[in-house]
Order: sequence, then structure tokens, then C-alpha cells
Amino acid sequence: MISYEPFYKTLKGKNISTYKLINTYGVSRSLLDRLKHNKPISTVTLNDLCTFLDCRVEDILVYVKEN
Repeated sequence: MISYEPFYKTLKGKNISTYKLINTYGVSRSLLDRLKHNKPISTVTLNDLCTFLDCRVEDILVYVKEN
């Protein structure tokens, strides 16, 4: 399973709010909802998030093995 927990840690570490993502970078509320519920996102979206946050993929997501 893919978890986007690192995404929220990255936001906090960079002092970026979800409000700023929406209003400055044009991130949709539906995307934030997808991340919150660990739903799939495209690699294009992943690339955009890395660009906005100036971070690596590992700062957005992590693979968690399911039992």
C-alpha cells in the first residue's frame, strides 16, 4: 500500500499549509482528499508536488507492505 504520510511531514517541515497549496500552486481539494485517504495519484501529479515542494518522491510517499 502507498501511504502519503511523508507528504504531510514535508508540508510541516517546509511551513507550507494546504491553503497555500490550493491558492498559490493550484492544487485541488480533491487531490488533497486523495492524498489524505491514500488513494492513487498519477506520476504527473507526483512530479508536480515534488516541483512545488522542492523535494524528492520519498518526501511525498512511502510503500507500506500489507500483511
